[in-house]
Amino acid sequence: MSKTGIEKPIIEGFARRGRDVDGNREYEVEFVFPEDFGDVGAILIENQHRKQMYVKNIVIDGFVHGKVEITCNSWVHSKYDNPDKRIFFTNKSYLPSQTPSGLKKLRETELVTLRGDGFGERKIFERIYDYDVYNDIGNPDGDVDGKRPVLGGKELPYPRRCRTGRPRSEKDPLSESKSDFTYVPRDEAFSEVKNLSFSGNTIYAVLHAVVPGLQSIITDPELGFPHFPAIDSLYNVEVELPALQTNSLFSIIRRLIRAISETRKDVLLFGTPEFLERDKFAWFRDVEFARQTLAGLNPYSIRLVKEWPLKSKLDPEVYGPPESAITKEIIELEIGGFMTVEEAVQQKKLFILDYHDLLLPYVNKVNELKGTVLYGSRTLFFLTPNGTLRPLAIELTRPPVDDKPQWKQVYCPTWYATGAWLWRIAKAHVLAHDSGYHQLVSHWLRTHCCTEPYIIASNRQLSAMHPIYRLLFPHFRYTMEINGTAREALINANGVIESSFSPGKYSMELSSVAYDLEWRFDREALPQDLISRGLAEEDPNAPYGLRLTIEDYPFASDGLVLWDILKQWVTNYVNHYYPQTNLIESDKELQAWWSEIKNVGHGDKKDEPWWPELKTPNDLIGIVTTIIWVASGHHAAVNFGQYSYAGYFPNRPTIARSKMPTEDPTDEEWEDFLNKPEETLLKCFPSQLQAATVIAVLDVLSNHSPDEEYVGTNIEPFWKDEPVINAAFEVFSGKLKELEGIIDARNADSNLKNRNGAGIMPYELLKPFSEPGITGKGAIFRVDFPSNLNALEK
Repeated sequence: MSKTGIEKPIIEGFARRGRDVDGNREYEVEFVFPEDFGDVGAILIENQHRKQMYVKNIVIDGFVHGKVEITCNSWVHSKYDNPDKRIFFTNKSYLPSQTPSGLKKLRETELVTLRGDGFGERKIFERIYDYDVYNDIGNPDGDVDGKRPVLGGKELPYPRRCRTGRPRSEKDPLSESKSDFTYVPRDEAFSEVKNLSFSGNTIYAVLHAVVPGLQSIITDPELGFPHFPAIDSLYNVEVELPALQTNSLFSIIRRLIRAISETRKDVLLFGTPEFLERDKFAWFRDVEFARQTLAGLNPYSIRLVKEWPLKSKLDPEVYGPPESAITKEIIELEIGGFMTVEEAVQQKKLFILDYHDLLLPYVNKVNELKGTVLYGSRTLFFLTPNGTLRPLAIELTRPPVDDKPQWKQVYCPTWYATGAWLWRIAKAHVLAHDSGYHQLVSHWLRTHCCTEPYIIASNRQLSAMHPIYRLLFPHFRYTMEINGTAREALINANGVIESSFSPGKYSMELSSVAYDLEWRFDREALPQDLISRGLAEEDPNAPYGLRLTIEDYPFASDGLVLWDILKQWVTNYVNHYYPQTNLIESDKELQAWWSEIKNVGHGDKKDEPWWPELKTPNDLIGIVTTIIWVASGHHAAVNFGQYSYAGYFPNRPTIARSKMPTEDPTDEEWEDFLNKPEETLLKCFPSQLQAATVIAVLDVLSNHSPDEEYVGTNIEPFWKDEPVINAAFEVFSGKLKELEGIIDARNADSNLKNRNGAGIMPYELLKPFSEPGITGKGAIFRVDFPSNLNALEK
């Protein structure tokens, strides 16, 4: 590319194998450049091997002005699979309008390649990003009860996934057939990488080997735990698994599966969760039940009560009387010494976990399934003077069914035995509701499923040399592969979620309903999320412009610091590349990217009025900060504490298997409850198979592998030669390190009782960095690129 920007004739050369350095295989080639060639803008590679090759980077030496580095970190297909050459651009970023003319054609060609033509079944070596509905969760051809509705469309709105192009099912033409291979674009995939311990590989191994192994051991899937010591025996007690070493993926499960040195047999070994180590009986206490709504695994559900009395918005003709059974009199029995209900609402002292209207339409359908019971639920809390929440009441509701009228009952903390046990069982039901919502909505839907369209659109519409692509890319790494693995064995028909969580076969359908009713892009931004739930209000005099309704709300207080750090980094970055407002609207790639996210990736909500405009740098800053927050802080808050908090399942049961003892009991059922209330609670808890399966999955989901790298530790190679971005990155990196200290100081503050106290786990989920293992922190992680290229030739 000459100084005029005009494309020069391509200079060709044949790369020959050179030396191996630190496990990396180097190839060398000599080029002879004419004097007027100018700067190198791109490299085209043809792989003449019959296997794919992973290319880490290209260094061109010999120029007067020094080396030219091209960061690739990408698989290159064999020419026998695809004759087209791969294009790699130099590390210098360009907006479309600023692209040298010699590169414009290559820039456009590469995007056309990545979009594909929308036809045919995708092959493993391809890099095509396209959209499809979720029509691959069911397995109508393989299971008697394998058919599932298509998610995506008017009836069940949903984000779009990556298209695989597999043939349609024979028994259900609306569904995609199953195969041994789930396509994701080649550079998104890790499941075949050998000798590396990417976390996604571990997930794959657990879902495809450990879970079937457990099923072969525990022959009665409905067998519960006979007593609490049996639950305790799950931890640090070896359980032999049958002949699993034939599965090569087991070599990468380093903590969960241990080999007994004498016999070399595989055994299952669950470590004791930190929550259990700190306080064995914390799960039993109301104060911990309430604290975890603010500093636990699902801090996204607690809401301020803004209106009284509580009332359903569902059709009373179908679901029964809409008025809540939680009355003024019930609440004032609990808080009468403080204030009236009206005063509590006015002073913002009442808070709620409200799963009533979301779950109630599914209660009768779910209750027809074997081994699971569902209710609509409301749980009310009172903010005490010391800043902690106190549970006041739980309301469980069943709509009319058959010839029975609506059933609803309120349970409160009591000082007599029968009431105390009923309260504990009611809490188990609410925790099952919260666990299901956490996994299906707060975690899967909002951080995985809704992120996939951002990734697809970024690759289809933003060139690899676009500065916004390079800003977002580190936060997207391997999300699509994890999502693909989830569709295979986690959220699929009769998979882990359906078999172990209360909604059963309706789990994914329920996540679609939540997407339809609740998801808004503008409220994915942390400040707007807090405001929408009544947990914060705008205040220009408060830190970060928000005043928290509950001052000691660990997720929110730490999250706002992290949000501000991310936003400042994005602001400096965007303002550097877009110094004039008109550059935003004239950036055709950027506008196409945002249009595609709204109109295709989230097309079922394309007509919503809340979508942000993209006309100014501030608009872009808000959009990009929100996307990065969801992929980092939000995801960390709901993911990396899973084993610590839910690894001991009585603290967060995923399913309630029996109804409340007070719901239309027979004389025998009531007598059994009175005589052995502990057995009634144990029967409500997950079965042995359900508990062990979920614990195994939570272990790997919570684990940081040694290969992970953290955004903010090392600058991306694309930014090294940009002084302004270098300086901004240094500030960003320094602020992340400061956040670590801020969080440590808060956890040491005895005045903050929701994160400090006897037996309480410190709140570290939004700490930016983490060591390997289950640590309960690491908000800004990415998976590192492969380093040993000898292991990566395919």
